[in-house]
Amino acid sequence: MADPKGFLTTGKQLAERRPVDVRLRDWNEVYVERSLLPIITKQAGRCMDCGIPFCHNGCPLGNLIPEWNDLAYRDDWTGAIERLHATNNFPEFTGRLCPAPCESACVLGINQDAVTIKNVEVTIIDKAWDGGGVTPQVPERLSGKTVAVVGSGPAGLAVAQQLTRAGHTVVVYERADRIGGLLRYGIPEFKMEKRHINRRIEQMRAEGTRFRTGVHVGEDITGQQLRERFDAVVVAAGATTARDLPVPGRELKGIHQAMEYLPLANKVQEGDFVESPISAKGKHVIVIGGGDTGADCLGTALRQGAASVTQLEIMPRPSDSRPGHQPWPTMPMTYKVTSAHEEAIYVRETKTVGNQAEGASPAEGGTEGRVYAVNTTHFTGDEDGNVQELHLVEVEFKDGRFEPVPGTERSIPAQLVTLAMGFTGTDVKNGLVEQLGVELDARGNVARDGRFATNVDGVYVCGDAGRGQSLIVWAIAEGRSAAAAVDKYLGGKTPLPAPIRPTDRPLVV
Repeated sequence: MADPKGFLTTGKQLAERRPVDVRLRDWNEVYVERSLLPIITKQAGRCMDCGIPFCHNGCPLGNLIPEWNDLAYRDDWTGAIERLHATNNFPEFTGRLCPAPCESACVLGINQDAVTIKNVEVTIIDKAWDGGGVTPQVPERLSGKTVAVVGSGPAGLAVAQQLTRAGHTVVVYERADRIGGLLRYGIPEFKMEKRHINRRIEQMRAEGTRFRTGVHVGEDITGQQLRERFDAVVVAAGATTARDLPVPGRELKGIHQAMEYLPLANKVQEGDFVESPISAKGKHVIVIGGGDTGADCLGTALRQGAASVTQLEIMPRPSDSRPGHQPWPTMPMTYKVTSAHEEAIYVRETKTVGNQAEGASPAEGGTEGRVYAVNTTHFTGDEDGNVQELHLVEVEFKDGRFEPVPGTERSIPAQLVTLAMGFTGTDVKNGLVEQLGVELDARGNVARDGRFATNVDGVYVCGDAGRGQSLIVWAIAEGRSAAAAVDKYLGGKTPLPAPIRPTDRPLVV
């Protein structure tokens, strides 16, 4: 094990965030670069080497967490990255973006602060990149088999890299102008700088994976054409059908889905625009949805210089500690203050947004701008059809549904509204589902069996397209597992690991 007494003698320390007033004026990652290096070996030493490492069960990838914690503690970074890459193709993504169900399942977390697994993970991979320890793994021989992967998010990239390394010729189709899916255009730069994607793509190109951007499968090339040209097809197109808000006034200008708003801000950082076509600058912004995507909209609007930003959530405020009905080692739903919420607190306290001096948010709520247990009833606008106000009512959960609380109706200024309420299934409007002839399940996802295979021979599905909206770590795990299934289909057997089955579910109550 690492330090036998580390969990007793060493307290929890996290990566240092840059000062809020500094990071609000740029789009760089919020953490001080390499701030973990002075503390990480001791943090890795807090791993208890417990008899049954429940962190393995918390992580769908089956990451060998105690092993690379021990290696990091001993400064064996070469061994640490070897064990980390053994189960995870892209730890630089998960180490920055995953909500860490492994930490929720950490045995130390029963009565103390859990081991900072994510911080150890991201340090291992960053040191590996810095030291030249991440190199292309070119297959020794080619199989002569070809595979098309539709979608270049984490699931698509994982299945493509695994199959390329197995010797197959893999082509990844992406309808956007750059590779990465929601990693590229759904995750703000301040959460993960896109250089991390770029260098991983270059590694995959060197290994032999081929990428085709700007190709809308279902329109530019049909599903039938894919089946004719390739020996296997993997659908990894994500769950991109956003949940809408069908209330009066929804048609007003200035109301956008989060995935209409966030990609444009990322395109500014890519140099495509000088300023986002949908900007929060000088506007009262309302974010509907209390999850991670909502927080991304919040941080983006603050950096664009919004006059105010308020985040609405229909659910009540979560508890600060693990609820009794969500026992260890499940992943609990607790109250969290993300970096974006930390920034909102600062803005409210200083009345400063971006480079402007502005008033506080008009909505009543916590200091971080979140308002819980409310539901939007309708929007009203001006004579030009621009949204101006959002009308809401407080709600309480009764008999399996949210009921309005009489007398709590009110309105708040809203000149830009983003809908961040999740997704309802894969995009069936692009023609791909119909052209391939694959069936959908009751939730609107592409149906598959225990081998990630659809009802059409040679067509497989992985990630959110088959699972529904989920975490990045599940997408990578599904990509690796689907790759093993496709490899076996093409060659009769496979040495590729398959960490999960399609029926596996996270430890979340």
